[in-house]
Amino acid sequence: MKDFYLRSKDELFGYFDTSEQGLGEKELENLREKYGENILNAKEKKSALVIFLEQFKDFLVIILLVAAAISFISGNRESTIVILAVIVMNAILGTVQHLKAEKSLESLKKMSSPKAKVIRDGEKREIDSSELLPGDIVLLEAGDIVPSDGRVLETHSLMVNESSLTGESDNVEKVCQAIDISGLTIADQKNMVFSGSLVTYGRAKVLVTAIGMKTELGKIASLLDETKETMTPLQKSLERFGKKLSIAIIILCIVVFFMSVARGVNILESLMFAVALAVAAIPEALGSIVTIVLAIGTQKMAKEHAIIKKLHSVESLGCISVICSDKTGTLTQNKMTVRQLYVGDEVIETGEIDLNSKVETELLRSAILCSDAVNNNGQEIGDPTEVALVNIGHKYNLKEVEIRNKYPRLKELPFDSDRKMMSTLNEIEGKNYLITKGAPDIIVEKAKYILRKNGNIEEILKTDIENIKKTNISFAEHGLRVLAFAMKGMNEVRELEFSDESNFIFIGLISMIDPPREESKEAVKSCVRAGIKPVMITGDYKVTAKAIAREIGIYKDGDETLNGVEVEKMNDEELMKHVERVSVYARVSPEHKIRIVSAWQKLGKICAMTGDGVNDAPALKKADVGIAMGITGTEVSKDAASMILTDDNFSTIIKSVVTGRNLYANIKNSIRFLLSGNTAGILAVFYASLVGLPAIFAPVHLLFINLLTDSLPAIAIGMEPSHGDVLDEKPREANAPLLDKKLSGRILMEGILIATVTMIAFYLGYTKENIGLGSTMAFSTLCLGRLFHGFNCRGNGSVIRLGITSNMFSIYAFLMGAILLYIVLLIPSFHEMFAISDLSIMNFGEITVLAFIPTLIIQVSKYIKYGG
Repeated sequence: MKDFYLRSKDELFGYFDTSEQGLGEKELENLREKYGENILNAKEKKSALVIFLEQFKDFLVIILLVAAAISFISGNRESTIVILAVIVMNAILGTVQHLKAEKSLESLKKMSSPKAKVIRDGEKREIDSSELLPGDIVLLEAGDIVPSDGRVLETHSLMVNESSLTGESDNVEKVCQAIDISGLTIADQKNMVFSGSLVTYGRAKVLVTAIGMKTELGKIASLLDETKETMTPLQKSLERFGKKLSIAIIILCIVVFFMSVARGVNILESLMFAVALAVAAIPEALGSIVTIVLAIGTQKMAKEHAIIKKLHSVESLGCISVICSDKTGTLTQNKMTVRQLYVGDEVIETGEIDLNSKVETELLRSAILCSDAVNNNGQEIGDPTEVALVNIGHKYNLKEVEIRNKYPRLKELPFDSDRKMMSTLNEIEGKNYLITKGAPDIIVEKAKYILRKNGNIEEILKTDIENIKKTNISFAEHGLRVLAFAMKGMNEVRELEFSDESNFIFIGLISMIDPPREESKEAVKSCVRAGIKPVMITGDYKVTAKAIAREIGIYKDGDETLNGVEVEKMNDEELMKHVERVSVYARVSPEHKIRIVSAWQKLGKICAMTGDGVNDAPALKKADVGIAMGITGTEVSKDAASMILTDDNFSTIIKSVVTGRNLYANIKNSIRFLLSGNTAGILAVFYASLVGLPAIFAPVHLLFINLLTDSLPAIAIGMEPSHGDVLDEKPREANAPLLDKKLSGRILMEGILIATVTMIAFYLGYTKENIGLGSTMAFSTLCLGRLFHGFNCRGNGSVIRLGITSNMFSIYAFLMGAILLYIVLLIPSFHEMFAISDLSIMNFGEITVLAFIPTLIIQVSKYIKYGG
C-alpha cells in the first residue's frame, strides 16, 4: 500500500494490523526484524588515508615520482627532496578539500527527534524515536519534532511547519479526513505529517506509516548519498590538459633519452637529460597556484556576502548558463506585504489609503482587531499574513496595541480550515460587534449588507457580489493572497457559535503577497544580459510563482510553467525537450529538482541551484554550483552546498558570477604564464640535446624557477582586477578547452622568444672548460626573463593600457622573485646547492638585457595591436 493520504482510518488499521490501542508488546520483535530501526543510514566513507593516497594516481604526479627516483639514484638528493615535498603538499591540499565535502548527512541526522510519545497496549509511554515502528500510534503537540512519517487520525487544530521539506515557510493546518485526489505532492498531503518537521500549534494522534530511510527525510538522505558531485569545468579542463601534457612529456623524454644515448652519452647522464626535461615541462606549482588564486577570490566574495565552501566552485560561477533559484526569501523578501485593497467598489493601492474615508478606516481597524500578530519595535511575532495586516496599520500610525486596548476583544472563534474564517467579538464605542475575516467566497455568501464608500450600510446587490468576485479572481491571477472582512452588531456578550457567522456587513478585501526584493528585477536583468537563463523553482502554487516571475522578468510571454504533478508524468527525455522553455516550476519534490538539474547538465549547460530546505540538499549537491541561504537555510542545505549567501539575496549571485568570470580569466593568464615559461625551458633543453650540448640546466635550477620565482608572479596575475564589463560576455562552454589554438600559439611564440635569449646567454658563458658559467647564465636569464614575462600575462592589453600600478602585487612579485634569484647568485653558500658559478658585473648586465628583450618585443606588439 502507498499513498496513505487516500486511505480511511479502518483501511490503515487493517494494513498495519494495529488499532486505537496501538501496537502490542508481543508484536514488536517481529516488526523490528521486518522494518529495522527508525534511523538514517549512510554509506561507509573513505578514510582520510585512502583519500590522501588517491591523490598520487594523477599521471603528472607519477612522472614526477619517477623523476625523483632517477634524481635519487644519480646522487642528486636535493632535487629528490624538493620534488617529493611538492607532491606531498599538493596531495595534502587535495585531501583537505575532499574531506570538507562529507558533512551533509550528519546534519540531516540531527533533525530527527530523540524521543517520541506513543500508545502501546492502550497505554501512553515515551520511547526513543529510533524504536518507532510502522503501526505505532504517536501523540504530537506544539514544540515536538515529528519523529516519523505518519497519517493524522485525530487533530485538534494541529499546525506543522514543513518549510525544511517543502520550501514554503507558512504553517500547514492538518486534517484527519482521507483526501480523494491521487498524485499529490507532499506539500498538498494535508492529512500526513513528515519526519523532521516541527509542530507549531495544536495536538494530534498520528499513525506511523514509514520510518528511517523509508520516510521522506530518509529518501532525501538516500538521494544525498547517491548524488555524486560533478567536477567543475576548470577541474575537467585541468584533467584533460594533464593527460595530454603527460603523453607529450613521456614522448619527449623518450626521444631525448635515445638521442643522447645515440650520441654516446652514458645512460645515467642521458636519464638526467630526460629528468631535466620532465621537470622543465611539468608546472609543479600549477595545482597550488590555482588553489591559492581561488582562495584569494573567496576572500573577495566573502566581503560581497558569498561564502565559498568548495574552492573550485568559484571558477564554476564564471561559466554558469542557468540559475535555478528558489522564490521565497531569495527572489522575494520572505515577508507578506499588503499590496491592494478593495473597498467602496474600487481597488486602492496601499499608498493611497485615506483615513478620512469611513470604509477604508473601518477595513484597517477590522484587520487589526481580527488578528493576533504584533510588531514591537520591528520585532514581528505571529502568522505572516496577520503580521502584514498589522504592518499596514503601522504605515498609517494605527498601532495594534492602542487599537486593541481601545476596542477590547470580548470573545473569539479561532480560524479552522473547515469554516475558513476567524471571528472576534469587540466592544467598539459602547456597542458589541462581531468582526470576521476569511476566504472571500465564504464571506460573500454570508453577507447580507455592504458598507458603501459614503459610510452608509445598504443591502448587498447582485452586482456588488459579482464585482467582489471579479476583483478576487483578478487579485488571485496576479498571485495575491486575498482576505475578506465583514462585521455585524451583536446584542449581548456571550460565547460565540458558528451560527453567529452570518448576515454580515461586507467591508472589503485586502490582498497581499511576498513581494520581490527591490534588487531582484535588476539582478535578473543582469543575469539575462550575461547570457544566463534564470529559472524559478518553488513549493508555492503555480499562479503565485508565475506572477512573481513575470514581475521580476524571469517569466516572459511564450515561456512554460510546470508543476510537480506535470514533471512526474514526464520521462527524462520529455523533460529535456521542455526544460529550455520552462521558466517556472511549482510544487516540486526533491527528486524533481535533481531531474531538472540533470536535464540542463545533459544539454551541456553549467547549472547553479539555490535552496534553503532539507528538500533542496540533493539538488544542491548535484548542481555544478549549489548555493545555500545563510539566514534561512538549514544546516543540511549549507553542508550540501558549495556556496552560502550570507544575505540570502539573488543579486549576490550575479556579483559572484562577475568575480568567477574574472578569476577564470586570471587563472587562464596564470597558466599561460607558467606554460610559456616551461615551454622556454623545454625548448632550451631539447635544443641542447639536439645539437649535442651538455645539460644546460641542473634539475634543481628548473625546480627553483617553477616553484619559487614562477609561483609569485602567477599568484599576482590571479589577483588582477577586472578590465572591461565581463557581464557583457556570454558564458563559456562547459567543454571549452583550457588551451585553445590561439592561446597555444601565443604560449609557443612567447616560449620561443624566452628560449632564444636563454640559449644566447648560455653561449655567452659556455666554454668546454667551464660548462658551469654557461649553465648559470642560462638559468639566470630564463629565471629573470620569466619574471619580466609576468607583466605580459596580466591581460590582453599592454602594461600601459592596463595600468602599471593597477595591480601592485605583480610589482611586488617581480621584486621578490628577483631578490630570491640574486640571493642565490650572490651568496656563495648557496652556490653548491643550486649548481651556481661566479658571475662578473658584465655577466649580470648581459643577463638583465637578454631577459628583458622578450618582454620588450611582446609589449611593443601589444601596444600596436590594442593601443596605449
